[in-house]
Amino acid sequence: MATSGMSFDNLQGEIWYDGKLVPWANANVHVLTHGLHYGSCVFEGERSYNGKIFKLREHTERLLKSAEFLGFKIPFCAEELDAACNEVCLVNSITDGYIRPVAWRGSEMMGVSAQSNTIHLAIAAWPWPSYFSPEARAKGISLKTSKWRRPAPDTAPVHAKAAGLYMICTLSKHEAESEGYEDALMLDWRGRIAEATGANIFLIMGDSKLHTPTPDCFLNGITRQTVMDLARARGIEIIERSIMPEELVNATEVFLTGTAAEVTPVGKIDGHNFIVGEITNGLINDYEAAVGKMALSKI
Repeated sequence: MATSGMSFDNLQGEIWYDGKLVPWANANVHVLTHGLHYGSCVFEGERSYNGKIFKLREHTERLLKSAEFLGFKIPFCAEELDAACNEVCLVNSITDGYIRPVAWRGSEMMGVSAQSNTIHLAIAAWPWPSYFSPEARAKGISLKTSKWRRPAPDTAPVHAKAAGLYMICTLSKHEAESEGYEDALMLDWRGRIAEATGANIFLIMGDSKLHTPTPDCFLNGITRQTVMDLARARGIEIIERSIMPEELVNATEVFLTGTAAEVTPVGKIDGHNFIVGEITNGLINDYEAAVGKMALSKI
């Protein structure tokens, strides 16, 4: 099932939709669905390596929790969702790919209130080798600081992987790409470094310690947590703290982490340049070993 040159609504395969597999082209929603008009939608991004979905249960549990944050309950338990994700990969012959579960409020009520709306859930999967190009990753991607900021925890459900929270990510990434950058750096409402548009950020300072923003207004990513464990296993000290943009001048290495991004080196943020150094490369190798990607590449 290739994606090159094809629209995502026109791929071949099957999607798990409300408890059963349906042909890809038939997995549709009505134009008046609440999730489209009011953002009552949550989702996950998962990766399969060598036929195994990495940290599937953690992703499933986060999906269920995200729905709770938005005030609705997904009508399937964790075991059913895990089985459905695996079934979608199997039926579509996905060994190294991306899995997208998504849950949303339906169209029974059209208005801000949606107390009677049915909750729907779909799971799709497709091959996806890398989020950024191999060339960009080799030299380190470039980021431009966005004018849009991550909202405060008392203004939005910031710890949910909610679709509506990604609107400013699209705006930020589009602006950065229009100026020749690969992605955008997002600050929080206080002006502190937060994350990229779809990945967490780490900085290696002159002390060779790993500095990363405290996730108080954005997702504490599953890949983020994995890489922190890998760094600790290497004896690298991790410091979670508030980081101001002015501190970028003190960073020697910078990298992003995320299910799609995996561990991606950053070579430039605005006017600051960084190396793809020993610590970053070591954690890239450790992460690939953890997910089984290195074993896959040798097949």
